Amino acid sequence: MAVETADIAARAGHHFVHFYGDESELVDAVNSYLVAAIRAGEASVVIATETHRREFQIELAAAGIDLSQEGWCGRLTLLDAATTLASFVVDGRIDRGAFRQVVGGIMRDAAEAGRPVRAYGEMVALLWSKGDVMAAIDLESLWNELLAELPFSLFCAYPTASVSASEHSEALQQVCHLHSSVIHSPDRDGDGGYPERGEVAEFAPALDAPGAARHFVVDALHTWGYEGTLVDDAALVVTELATNAVLHAGSHFSVDVRPDGSGVRISVRDASPVVPSVGNDLLMALSGRGLFLVAELASGWGVDIRAHGKIVWAVLAGEGMTPG
Repeated sequence: MAVETADIAARAGHHFVHFYGDESELVDAVNSYLVAAIRAGEASVVIATETHRREFQIELAAAGIDLSQEGWCGRLTLLDAATTLASFVVDGRIDRGAFRQVVGGIMRDAAEAGRPVRAYGEMVALLWSKGDVMAAIDLESLWNELLAELPFSLFCAYPTASVSASEHSEALQQVCHLHSSVIHSPDRDGDGGYPERGEVAEFAPALDAPGAARHFVVDALHTWGYEGTLVDDAALVVTELATNAVLHAGSHFSVDVRPDGSGVRISVRDASPVVPSVGNDLLMALSGRGLFLVAELASGWGVDIRAHGKIVWAVLAGEGMTPG
């Protein structure tokens, strides 16, 4: 299934991670990310295995991208993950200074013409797959230092099979915390599964998280062909639900958006078991106004309690419109 949300997080300073189940899912996600960059006149840096670079090139060519021209113009840089990683690993350990010199130099060169830059990297996944989990976490942290200095977005990817072992659960949590958001294909549930074209993203409980969640939902809806009032209402609803998660749950939260008949369904899951209540619409009311707005805009909404938190969901009617 194509993961079309890869483009959503492509804003300067945004560091997101995609846990993928199979190779085709990864290739689709990276291809979406790179094609959008190239067509927007941005620069792209890809640090991947030889196999993945070859697959990306095939997909880019199929999308009508002239790879020789893009490379000649300096807008597309393709590098080998193992070779690049080896250039800043000294005596089996990541050398911070060497990383800044090598990778920092690559990113500065890409941004030299003043274009926005998107980077995709698999070096962390290589370290993890070799069992050097802490080195992968250290490398993610170094990338964050670089993101604080240079204007680029970073897309990381790990195969789900390599990170799912129970002994790595704490390390995996650290990896998630080092990213602005986590993007993955939704799992199927016990009722027969989610609709095919749903998207899920995870966010940290930061002040800018509601805005990031709003961008995530709006971009997904535009990708599917939704427009107008439905998109505006969805933006308001997810902003209110995400704000509640940040202010009241204080935990990482996930946003799930998917077509629902002619409309859409938006769900926000957090780690708090406290059930929210609808307040009133008085201007001076300081609590409950968010859910009052959700209830006014949605054709239906509710709260599902889970073992480790809750899901607050809302369905917005599309007035007969179907996604394109």
